[in-house]
Amino acid sequence: MSTEEKSAAPRSLAEALRVRDDVSLAALLRSRPDLITPVPTDLTQLATRAGTRASVVRALERLDRFALQTAEALAVAPDPASYGELLALMGGDEQDPAVAAALPRATALLREQALVWGADDRLRLVRTARELLAPSPQHPSPTGLGPTVREATAGMSPGRIQEILGAVGLPSTHDPVSAVSALGALFADRRRMAALLAGLPEESREVLARLVWGPPYGQVTHDPAPHLRALLDRGLLLPTAPGTVVLPREVALHLRAGRAHRAPEPVPPPVEAAATHRPQVVDATAAGQALAALATVEELLKEWDEGGPAVLRAGGLSVRDLKRTAVALDVPEPVAAFWVELAYGAGLIASDGEADERYAATPAYDEWRELPPAERWAHLAATWLTATRTPGVVGGRDAKDRALSALGPNLDRSAAPEVRHRVLALLAGLPEGAAPVEESVLARLRWERPLRGPQREQHASGAARDEDLRSRIARWTLSEAELLGVTGRGALAAPGRALIGAPDASRPAVEDEPEGPGDKLPVHHHRLPPAAAPPTPADRAAATASAARLLAPLFPEPLDHVLLQADLTAVAPGPLERELADVLGVLADVESKGGATVYRFTPGSVRRALDAGQSAADLHAFLARHSRTPVPQPLTYLIDDVARRHGRLRVGAASAYVRCDDDATLDEILADKRAAALGLRRLAPTVLAAQAEPAALLEGLRAIGFAPAAESAAGDVLIARADSRRTPPRAAPEPVPDGPPAPDDTLLAAAIRAVRAGDLASTAPRKPGPGDEDGAGGAPGGALPRTGAAETLATMQAAVLTGEALWIGYVNAEGAASQRVIAPIRVEGGFVTAYDHTADEVRTYPLHRVTGVAELADDAG
Repeated sequence: MSTEEKSAAPRSLAEALRVRDDVSLAALLRSRPDLITPVPTDLTQLATRAGTRASVVRALERLDRFALQTAEALAVAPDPASYGELLALMGGDEQDPAVAAALPRATALLREQALVWGADDRLRLVRTARELLAPSPQHPSPTGLGPTVREATAGMSPGRIQEILGAVGLPSTHDPVSAVSALGALFADRRRMAALLAGLPEESREVLARLVWGPPYGQVTHDPAPHLRALLDRGLLLPTAPGTVVLPREVALHLRAGRAHRAPEPVPPPVEAAATHRPQVVDATAAGQALAALATVEELLKEWDEGGPAVLRAGGLSVRDLKRTAVALDVPEPVAAFWVELAYGAGLIASDGEADERYAATPAYDEWRELPPAERWAHLAATWLTATRTPGVVGGRDAKDRALSALGPNLDRSAAPEVRHRVLALLAGLPEGAAPVEESVLARLRWERPLRGPQREQHASGAARDEDLRSRIARWTLSEAELLGVTGRGALAAPGRALIGAPDASRPAVEDEPEGPGDKLPVHHHRLPPAAAPPTPADRAAATASAARLLAPLFPEPLDHVLLQADLTAVAPGPLERELADVLGVLADVESKGGATVYRFTPGSVRRALDAGQSAADLHAFLARHSRTPVPQPLTYLIDDVARRHGRLRVGAASAYVRCDDDATLDEILADKRAAALGLRRLAPTVLAAQAEPAALLEGLRAIGFAPAAESAAGDVLIARADSRRTPPRAAPEPVPDGPPAPDDTLLAAAIRAVRAGDLASTAPRKPGPGDEDGAGGAPGGALPRTGAAETLATMQAAVLTGEALWIGYVNAEGAASQRVIAPIRVEGGFVTAYDHTADEVRTYPLHRVTGVAELADDAG
């Protein structure tokens, strides 16, 4: 490298960021949004923030496995390291071609993420990342390497170091520093090191083989065996504490043939196809599942339409209510939790907020039911894709050992939307109609986001699962996508592809592949494509609408008829029109679901229709109008018989009362022992009073075998409708973001402009002033200029006449201090009006808020 190149090389991360263009800075801020929350004042502050522990940990956790391995290799490499040294650590002596081909991109990614900076001959890992990844006794390196010879001998006596030199055949030196350097050079020399190891006993080499891939620490007694003594005498094992020895890094690298990792993983594992189906079959199967999903959600809401289960004091459903819901939906409890959470996330159910708090349908449910089926499904699918609430954890326990209940708190997992989207994107990358091998999907996800710590949760059994949370979310995603109809037979259906924007999601992460295994262009020639902007609400709405358009033709046309049968059942050979389904759902009970739904007419179901305001004549006309078969005589008799007895008894509020024109019927009720619990007594020949509430009295009399009707205070029959209970308007729960939200293009442009402007103010050279100790000017270095009021005013007025720019310090009304470069235009009335170069606009500043002023140097840009 020439002298000019050395002088131009960045000396800090801030200088490296300063030479980036706006596209590169935008890629950094988009991939690490925590860096602009809030927007830094200049590039120095941006670099400082990029080196904080929390930000670096977050950035490392988002690296793929090979990029993380590259960072781990840099943490054990010399600081700074050349690209050749890094390649040797990653590829080893044999130079794996796949590693050599993938390393430029991994290094470019680390550079883009501001985790690595410097030219190819002086690569530097940011200090915080080195501290996190470098080996230490408390935090072993993922590479399994130990400390260097220099680090391991830091507390060793000079005499002992000279003894080691003599044992390995090196001449003694005059100081410990040169002795350690000579020993390290020996261990790093492949030829001399091979000769040294060849002279060791076989038992000694076996000890080294056990430590070579880590952990590098071992235990020895105060009187080691001869084969251990041979290693200690030659410095191949170095003591770190009484009874503890470590394998020096240089020795381990020789035994590993130069590789920092046992198994570098430069190429992501492929997602394998378990089976392939015709796309038409996949789409048809998914459409059938989508119809079943809509029916299940509607059935759930029908169960809760007149007031659902009570809300627990801590929030959520009780275990008993979840079991009752699972029985009503005829699904396992985990699946019931999924449907309940999906309806809640879509804003279709919520708490009513009453004193006796219960769950119920929201007004949004009525609006949702009026949408076409495909749009209703798309709303549910889009909700599921972006929701952070994770029903799969229901039944487990949180960090405080509290049970996690459906609809309760602490179900949000911020990684869920990203994992769901990524799983579907991997499915979209397979050929159409291909269903993946589940384990291959999990392996790919683990490569893309390797774990850097325990991510376990307690299950209902109390035992911790070895599987990480992201893998569990991925498994749930595959099963939930099938339940919802996003996939069919395990393969992604066409509406599912549209939902995630599959053409974009399936593109390779990197488009410009290296030319071949021998491609060794400098790292800066391997530019990554710009990071994709996050989807906007308009993008998501367009994807949802596209999914609905693709699904609509796959749904069968709603039917306007059923097939009545003599066994008091009706068969719906497909989905029914909304009005028909609503009335039939009141008049009959669902007996079985599937491609054809079977309804059964019972006295209770017919009474339910009569309670809803229908008459016997209305029911006969309805069935005759919508049946493709003649109305069976048993069904006609059933309706007439229930209608004849319906309403002969009237129940109202006294506490409650029963009235009937036929006093013999009241005598029968009073004589029935089963009515004793109702506390009935006769008030008049046609009226009975009860101690029970009206609702309990209705249920009690119906259980005995009567068919009473409720009446109002005016004596009219009350009509009970299924949609009689709604919560006040409720907003759907907002997803909990995984850290700061990704900035959009507008915010990025404004942030980069502000950072560049602040950097101009903080680095602009200024003329020397009376406060400079050495009388020399220079960059302000972050300190605000300080001048008196008179000097500030005089300098401003002079700049108005000359048109020169000034560097000022300014404190706003909130007390925040900043530096600015301004060109004063007018000074009057205690204010200065100037063109602010940092904001690129004309502004007016109160002079009393200007801390000081300094002239810019003549060569200021």
